Amino acid sequence: MSTPPIATKPRFRFRWTRALIYAVLILFSVFYVVPVYMILITSFKQYTDINLYRMWEFPTFLNLGDCTNPFFFCFDSFYEAWYGGPSMIIGFKDAFWNSVRMTIPATIISTILGSLNGYILSKWKFKYADLIFPFVLFGMFIPYQSVLIPLTITLRKLTIWTGIGFYGDIWGLILVHTIYSIPIAGLIFRNYYATIPGEILEAARIDGGNIFSIYRYVMLPLSLPAFVVVLIWQFTNIWNDFIFAVTIVQNENQPMTVALNNVAGSYSVQWNVQMAAAFLSALPTLLVYIILGRYFLRGLLAGSLKG
Repeated sequence: MSTPPIATKPRFRFRWTRALIYAVLILFSVFYVVPVYMILITSFKQYTDINLYRMWEFPTFLNLGDCTNPFFFCFDSFYEAWYGGPSMIIGFKDAFWNSVRMTIPATIISTILGSLNGYILSKWKFKYADLIFPFVLFGMFIPYQSVLIPLTITLRKLTIWTGIGFYGDIWGLILVHTIYSIPIAGLIFRNYYATIPGEILEAARIDGGNIFSIYRYVMLPLSLPAFVVVLIWQFTNIWNDFIFAVTIVQNENQPMTVALNNVAGSYSVQWNVQMAAAFLSALPTLLVYIILGRYFLRGLLAGSLKG
């Protein structure tokens, strides 16, 4: 009777390839974190302390400003960026709510329409469906700059005909972003719905389900991963839009991206205020990815394979 071999503890082997991969990842991480570091330390400095030769140094003392204000932005630069300064048409407080009023409705509406679009094109084949889908996707590749003039004329006429402020107001941005977001949202949902077995829909049809009831009771409960991906994607793109915002809306309706440009466009740039404004502008999308980033990756992987 042979004795079983004695289990030996595996020895650690240093692998240069793994070390190289980690070194490259750390290098890229530092490359992306350094601008955030520069934004934060510059925003906490006084204007007189900002110097190109000492830009990496921490502020000598925090510029607290008037901390008697009940709002938490008691730092001088954040306070001026939030409530508005001499170089700003509107403060970030008003611009923030303009961005919220624009982003949330456009994100929700475009996501729902993209879900319906992807559902119809993936599970309910009709005549010329394979021809219509490429035309829908074609909207993803149209440069924004090429449609600014006809878009402006169209929104002006819609404002005259309907009496709704499509041009010069947030309603126009909501309409434009909803329409422009349908192709990418439809593509993501179509790829995700293609992974759902057709037998589930056949069983629902046998039970008497129609196109709307199957979507409501079968497809919609299975669509959470795709909805997370599209909502995060749409929120980020719409929140960061500048070219439509600066073209369509006017002074008091400007979102945060346009307000940030106004801070940078003065003759004497207050770098601490500009950096504070840049941080405030990027903070919502940063929080979205920090909180929901893992769900975003799971949703992307959920629709990557067809089985």
